[in-house]
Amino acid sequence: MAAASSSSSSSSSAATAIRTWRTAFLTLRDETSTSSPKSESIAQLLQDLIFTQSSSLLSAASDLPAHELTSDLLLLLELAANCPPQHSQDYVPIFSNISCLMHDICQRQRVCLQINASSWTIILQSYGKMLQILLGKPKPGAASLSPSYAPTNRPAMDCILTLRHLVDIYHQKSSLLDNSQLVNFLLHVIECSHLHLLSSSHTSTNQMSSSATSKRLSRYSNLWQVQTIALTMLGEAFVRIGSSFPPDIWQSTIEVLRKVMDVLAAKNLLVEDNIMSRFYASLLNCLHLVLTDCKGSISDHVSAFVVALRMFLVYGLATRMQFAGPAHDHWEKELPLRSLKSTSEEPVSKNCALYRPPHLRKMDSSYMKQSTAQDSHCSSDHECYVSVFMSSDSECSDSDGSGRDNNSFQSSKVRFGAICCIQDLCQADPKSLTSQWTMLLPINDVLQPRKFEPTLMTCLLFDPSLKARIACASTLAVMLDGPSSVFLQIAEYKESMKWGSYMPLSSSLGQILMQLHTGILYLIQHETHSRLLPSLFKILMLLISSTPYPRMPKQLLPKVVTGLLARTEHGFSFKGDQIGLLATTFNCLTAALSTSPSSLQVRHILLEEISTGFVKAEERSGVLFTLFQYSEQLSSPTICFEALQALRALTNNYPDIGAACWGKVFTVVSKILSVAASEVPTRTWKANVGDNVGYIGEKVIIAAVKVLDKCLRAVSGFKGTEDLPDDQLLDTPFASDCKRPKKVSSAPSYESEVAENTKEEGQAFHSGSEQWSKAIEEHIPFALWHTSSMVRTASVICFAGITSSVFFCLTKEKQEFIVSSLANAAVHDEVPSVRSAACRAIGVISCFRQICQSDP
Repeated sequence: MAAASSSSSSSSSAATAIRTWRTAFLTLRDETSTSSPKSESIAQLLQDLIFTQSSSLLSAASDLPAHELTSDLLLLLELAANCPPQHSQDYVPIFSNISCLMHDICQRQRVCLQINASSWTIILQSYGKMLQILLGKPKPGAASLSPSYAPTNRPAMDCILTLRHLVDIYHQKSSLLDNSQLVNFLLHVIECSHLHLLSSSHTSTNQMSSSATSKRLSRYSNLWQVQTIALTMLGEAFVRIGSSFPPDIWQSTIEVLRKVMDVLAAKNLLVEDNIMSRFYASLLNCLHLVLTDCKGSISDHVSAFVVALRMFLVYGLATRMQFAGPAHDHWEKELPLRSLKSTSEEPVSKNCALYRPPHLRKMDSSYMKQSTAQDSHCSSDHECYVSVFMSSDSECSDSDGSGRDNNSFQSSKVRFGAICCIQDLCQADPKSLTSQWTMLLPINDVLQPRKFEPTLMTCLLFDPSLKARIACASTLAVMLDGPSSVFLQIAEYKESMKWGSYMPLSSSLGQILMQLHTGILYLIQHETHSRLLPSLFKILMLLISSTPYPRMPKQLLPKVVTGLLARTEHGFSFKGDQIGLLATTFNCLTAALSTSPSSLQVRHILLEEISTGFVKAEERSGVLFTLFQYSEQLSSPTICFEALQALRALTNNYPDIGAACWGKVFTVVSKILSVAASEVPTRTWKANVGDNVGYIGEKVIIAAVKVLDKCLRAVSGFKGTEDLPDDQLLDTPFASDCKRPKKVSSAPSYESEVAENTKEEGQAFHSGSEQWSKAIEEHIPFALWHTSSMVRTASVICFAGITSSVFFCLTKEKQEFIVSSLANAAVHDEVPSVRSAACRAIGVISCFRQICQSDP
């Protein structure tokens, strides 16, 4: 009985609320449509009919039909949009009440409105008019700083939160025109609010302390939040339909973001609190989303963006380190090791408590408490604002140390956003960004954290956020890739350059390359995060390929080689990625050993290892010993292949070293081919090409044959390459009839940097025919008859590296074997690459003087 009475009472009160709503809005429609009332009378009507009974109207909203509710709210918005400009300031209270009512209905009651294209246009126009007045240009002087202006911040916050709610409802049905209108609206809001903050809260901030500035900004926290939400909505619009926006929309967005960034750069002061962290993060994320799909040139904006983005690279780090506890010198010594330790090694806290997921811990942050204390009447608005930026669990997990502290987590998001924007600039306009390298990369003391210079290497070395460090490594890789490799060829290291004096670009680039080598090699030696190490090796690979080592210190390349060797000896503690990381290390070593021209210092290291013998080299794990050791690890084909690639590069670039190591090379190749011979059947020339590969793998067999090829070329004494410019010249019609002497050879160029040759080198060249005889007897026949066409191609190419002196020192049977094998391959092999290689080798042998002078 009591329940029925309660239900009847509830229905009665709901019916009364609905009747009150309809009476109020029908009266308002009649009064505003039958005549043309003055603005004062409209304001009075709204006050008497709507706002004096807003609480009862609010209770009726959820029980009204959606189309009726939408129509009545649009009436309010149209009345607000039609206010005369001369009375706009008088309408500020009306706008405040309208924004509050709309916010309560949409956000608190969670009532869905029926929105279409026409109503969407009315909503944007009305909110645009209200925000233009609420965020209009403040009065100059002290009046703009008076507390009387602060209450208008909250209605602006209500407007932007309500609009965001409506966008979430309508965006799936919205058209390109609707989204374009939204973007223009948001750009206007960002400009207006930033103009207010510039003239109000940032007045004379250059003469104020950071703490005073922070207190001043807290008075305008709602305005910062308005900008933050507007920037977030702008970024979401570009995510939804950014690829369809016309270029003028994109250009307008870039220009507005440029203005905001210019103001931050001009003030040269970033405030480190939660509200500002969210603003900076949303600004940088919006810029990142806009730059992802460029629809125009950004060359005029790159330098300005870099100046502003550079400030964010150490955002939140200086304050955090000041309160870290240890003394400055102690921190300087310990930070590199501490920051490079795996999170799994962090000590367990002594203060045990019930577990709370990271995303719930954020709700307990000091920022929530401070905001509640400062503005208790806006607590619901603040909850809506925080919910806009509530991160997923994956963004703030237990594996990330920054997730334990909300402020540090927000700061890390800011640094991450800045790094991503720098990468976007590099991808969009790499040529323009190269001129900003001196601002983004260090030129001295890269391993010294005490200076805390805002550079990408500072982030990579010392940032406590793994996510930011990985993004930084990716950005460095993008910067070093592409056109910058050509740009860096002008780099030159000058040790006598004085700091502070004018430094030419070539010297600056030389210093940058030195610091990059120092920092990356240090990280490769000490880094323990498996997610970061592959990026570090990629950076080192790009560094090696881009650095003009002859213009750099002579010991730089040997340091790279020995550093990689030390990391190989030390190994990797990650079971899952151990093989991949070790293979990547050998890949970098291959690049270092392939640099041209060859390094005299590296050559001395290799000769010293040969002179001491492999027994002593084994104790210290020299370069050659390491390569031969891993080349024989047939149980790991990936490692074996990469080690063979490095051995091939060494023999190719340092032929005298390859000749001196012939015996060890022959042993390694024999082991590989003997195992392969027992697993892979040979074939006849007319048989179909088979894909069956043995345990060793086709790639390993090919790599072994190519190492044998380079070593045979070394012992044969080749010191030239095929004269490609001559080939191109003969293709021209004016030079095709000319008879010109042509030098044909296939081995890589090599000119010793010392006048005298070693005894090992001379003996190796003198005994070339012996090595060739041994290879023809034991290895080459198996490769020539292999089922894989690529193996056959590699084996045929070996004959293109023989010299006339070695060829005619061979027995008649072996000479005939070479010629017949090449003829069979050129005529009968069905694979074009094999026939091409055979023809190339025939061309080399046919140019031998004895053959040319012999009778046909």
